[in-house]
Amino acid sequence: MGSSSARRGRGPRTKALYCHPVGLDEWPEDPEVVERVPLVSCSRTGAAIDVIADRRTERRSQIVHTRARGREMVFWQSPNTRKQARPQVRTPTARAAGTEAELEILVDSHERYAYRFSGQQVRTTKRTLRCGDYGVEVDGRVVAAVERKSLPDLVSSLTNSTLRHAVAELATLPRAAVVVEERYSKVFALEYVRPALVADGIAELAVRYPGVPIVFTDTRGLAEEWTYRFLAAAWTWAQDEAVIGARIPGAASELGTAGPAREPTTAQVRSWARSAGWEVPDRGRLRPEVWAAYRSAH
Repeated sequence: MGSSSARRGRGPRTKALYCHPVGLDEWPEDPEVVERVPLVSCSRTGAAIDVIADRRTERRSQIVHTRARGREMVFWQSPNTRKQARPQVRTPTARAAGTEAELEILVDSHERYAYRFSGQQVRTTKRTLRCGDYGVEVDGRVVAAVERKSLPDLVSSLTNSTLRHAVAELATLPRAAVVVEERYSKVFALEYVRPALVADGIAELAVRYPGVPIVFTDTRGLAEEWTYRFLAAAWTWAQDEAVIGARIPGAASELGTAGPAREPTTAQVRSWARSAGWEVPDRGRLRPEVWAAYRSAH
């Protein structure tokens, strides 16, 4: 994992244990071994390191990097810890009012009837996005995107395979999702398409691209709210990922898959597609596979 720390106590049984980060050059050559425990897994997610031990009891624990009292702190905690430290959460300080109040959400310039996010502290910016209808960026790179679908649009894009290409492209981002402005039960009330065909298509995408959930939200209003919450959480995660990636030596960062926020124009891609032998319309949106071919060529 490339992280080392000194701590008190054998393990986080009833309370979180404070760990003091130390460099490898400060680590003693012959440390006192309290206990040796084989691990099933040890993986980092954002500002937290999840540890699963190969034993019957006290198997799960977590090492979290957070901020409290104006300084960086590390805690080792377990599910039994009464008051857990939240990874990389910044506790309120006098300067909190001076932080960024609005979340900037990128809206694809081709999106019709776009969400306004009027009930939230959001600033929208129209831009051609590589994939998805809404996204957020960190340091000029898109870190998360959401593809919006009504139920008729979902059914249409499933049956003509365009949704598969769109989800495949969403899967190249660190975080992405598809939000559907309808309840899942409505799939089985379809009249002109076999419900089983649609349900199987949704399940297949979920298995093929587990990192891109398809979320049914009942209504357009709830879909808008979910989109806002998802993008806000992804933006916060990306900020934490950048910080923790720099703090833990050798830690792999998922931000490496983030794509550029600024995309070529549709006209540029249309011109390239024609020169490459693709049949594309004179106006309107281009098929996802055309965009995918353009990016593969560039």
